[in-house]
This record gives sequence, structure tokens and C-alpha cells, in this order.
Amino acid sequence: MNLIESLLHIVGPKGLVDLADAEPMLTDWRGRYHGKARAVVKPADTAQVAQVMQLCAELGVSVVPQGGNTGLVGGATPSEAGDSIIVSLARMSKIREIDTRNDTLTVEAGCTLQQIQETAASVDRLFPLSLASEGSCQIGGNISTNAGGTAVLRYGNMRALVLGLEAVLPDGRVWDGLRGLRKDNTGYDMKQMFIGAEGTLGVVTAAVLKLFPALRSHATAWVALDSADAAIELLSRCRATCGDALTSFELMSRSQLDVVYQEVPDTRDPLDGRSPWVLMIELADAAHDAPLQAMLEDVIGAALEEGIALDAALPASEAQAAALWHIRHIVSEANVRFGTSVTHDISLPISQIPACLAQTEVRLNEAGLVEGARFLYVGHVGDGNIHSIVLFPHSVWAKVEDRDARVDAIGKIVNDAAVEFGGSISAEHGIGRAHRDELSHYKSAVELDMMRAVKRALDPDGRMNPGKLL
Repeated sequence: MNLIESLLHIVGPKGLVDLADAEPMLTDWRGRYHGKARAVVKPADTAQVAQVMQLCAELGVSVVPQGGNTGLVGGATPSEAGDSIIVSLARMSKIREIDTRNDTLTVEAGCTLQQIQETAASVDRLFPLSLASEGSCQIGGNISTNAGGTAVLRYGNMRALVLGLEAVLPDGRVWDGLRGLRKDNTGYDMKQMFIGAEGTLGVVTAAVLKLFPALRSHATAWVALDSADAAIELLSRCRATCGDALTSFELMSRSQLDVVYQEVPDTRDPLDGRSPWVLMIELADAAHDAPLQAMLEDVIGAALEEGIALDAALPASEAQAAALWHIRHIVSEANVRFGTSVTHDISLPISQIPACLAQTEVRLNEAGLVEGARFLYVGHVGDGNIHSIVLFPHSVWAKVEDRDARVDAIGKIVNDAAVEFGGSISAEHGIGRAHRDELSHYKSAVELDMMRAVKRALDPDGRMNPGKLL
């Protein structure tokens, strides 16, 4: 049998996607990368994934694992060569086990993040990862990209939320590491090899996730500021006053909000002012009667009196709070409607955020690379992750001749500045295709050698997600 016949024999008619219908799986979410594939398969269980991987190992076929295909760096898109197959985990969406006494949830990789959140809520628990794409992104992809989101400040990213993994290795062997242990001091922590590996070491098929007490009290604030420095000061005060109740601390520039209000009809500014920066702060607690509203009012009131904050709005209902979160979560979609965004997912020491952003703008303007564009900022400032965006209106971008060179030149300035200020070129989006070539410039030779050694050990033929990360 040839490759297609063999795959059909393994996954059956429901598991083999007609390439005529596979176009959405061959293009990344932003539409920047388009590839081809020899086949697209959707295994129904881990055994089928193992058989597919063993077949590909025997035939020397490369494999591109794919979750919800919501990534922003082209990490799940095959190359234009068309010599890979896509292994989609979409059919593997079972909840395998809920253990409320151990506060763990064992799920298959194709479960959407929203499905996992709702399952946790059904047993009065919380799975805290929260992303704008949670209705369509899959937990296997979240794990493979070490996803962050809006609650990292309190709960950490995926590395902190995963207790155990099941993965299929490039040769088809299955590693069962589905252990719900919080302490296991028996050598290398192998699950960490796959978290953030972007599918380059194997296919994550299931995971044991940490659950937390459901949050019953919330308090939210929308705070106007005149500088990013003021945000850093207010963060320090919120941490000192609110402690572990501080769940989210999201910073947005006025330029970003203007794009949202222009492009998304059901959004409006909660404040009448035109402050250059806005913070969205959320406190949460498991207790029904936690005095969060009073706590937030106290810290913001003091900030207003001392001139650290300019104005503030505290929603009086869940619906009003949801409307604020809608503004925060819709920014990527608004930017796509407005034009072409050259987005950078940098991480910085929190104290260095204002200086780095200011210096980067100076360098980009001096280089003459951003004429007609807008500087936008949105990020999880509480953990140092800022999405630095240069947004070109469609009419301006249409006149740019060498677009790839422009993107590369902007990226180099932004990333150089981030590294100079002690930061990283990727906080949560990963490397994928978009930043692969940059990695060798910013990582040390020793660190790259260690990464390549791991890659060679698990994937000696380089068949797993080729052209990504390394």
C-alpha cells in the first residue's frame, strides 16, 4: 500500500481529510504562511497516532502536529514543499478523568480550552488559562506553545499548569507520563521537554492538568494613566495591597483602544477621557464574601489622590465587566480588520518596560520604517509580557514594496531593544516559522547546542515539524 492507502487503513474514512477541504489547515490564522501537505489525518485515539507515526518513520515522511491552528508564528503550518503530513488532534477530545480530591483533570489533546474550562466549572473548579481564542484553540497546542494568557500573573503559564503528559515519539512509541503528582524527584522532568517544543519532539496526545478552587468573588477596574511608568507603580501597590487576589493586570495603549473602538461596533470607551494608557485590573477569590471591591477601591482611590491614576471605572455588574474583557480580547481581530500588524511578543523585566518601549519607538522612527503606521501596545504587564505592534493601515501597507524586508527590519529593531533591556524575543507565542532564523542570533551557542542535542536524541531524522523552532 502507498502512504494514503496506509493512512486510510489506520484512521478510517472519518480520519482522512480530503485535501480539497483542507485549505484552512494549510494556512495560519493570520494568513501569512501557506503550505502544502501530502495528507491530513485526524486520528481518533493515541493508538492511531502511534500507528501513523510508526508508518511515517518507516517511510521517512515528516509530520506537522496541529491543534486548533490559532497560533501567531506559523508553527502549525506545513512548508510549501508539500512533503509532510498534518496530524490533527481535533477528534481526540475526550475528558478521560476528573479527580476533584487531587484537583486534576486528565484530557486528550484535542479538547478546546473552553471545553476544559467548562468541565472544570461543572465540578466547582477552575482551570485558569484564558486566551482570546479559547473557543477554538486546543490544549495540545496550548501545551506545545507553553501558552500564557491573562492569568499568568497569578497562576503561571502552561508549564505551571501541567502535571503529566502522554506523547507519541517520532518513531511511534508512546510515552505514558500521565501522573497527577506535584512532587516527583526521579530525574529529568521529561514532560518539560514537550511543553513549549512546538511539536518538534513528538505529538502530545493527553495531559493531566491542575485545577484550582472556583472563583466566586470578582472585582474589576478600568484605570486611565498618563504613562507606562504609572502602570508599573500601580502594579507594585496592587501587589502589596491585594496579594494573591491580584489575577490580571492588563495594559493597553490609547492607540490600540482607538483601533478597537473604530473596528468593532459593539465596543465603547468606559471613560470619557483620552488618557494615553489604560489598565484593566481584576481581583478574584474563592470566598463568596471576599472584600475585593473595597480593596480595589482603596488602592485605586489612593492612586487617584496622588496623581498616579487619572480616572477609573469600576463595573457594577458581571455584564459590565464582561464588556471590558471583550475589549481586551478583541484586539487581534480589530487589528486584522484595520490593516497589517507587525507584532512582537516580547518579554521584559517589569521595571524596564517603559524605557524599552520608548527607545524602540525612537529607533524605528529614525530608521524610517514606520511612516504612516501606528504604535500599539497591549500586554500582561504583571508578568512583563508586552505585545509591541506596528500597525499599517491597508492603504499604507499596499504601497510597501519589499514587505518581507520591512517586517524583518522592524523585527530586528524591536527584538534588539528587548534583549538589550534584559528581555526575550518571545514571551508566549513561541518561535514557529516567524522567528526561527532570529533564534540563532539571540540564543547563545551553548544554549542552541543543548537544544539541538535534545532534538537529535528524540528526532534524529528531523521529521517532526520541520522548519520550526530550530
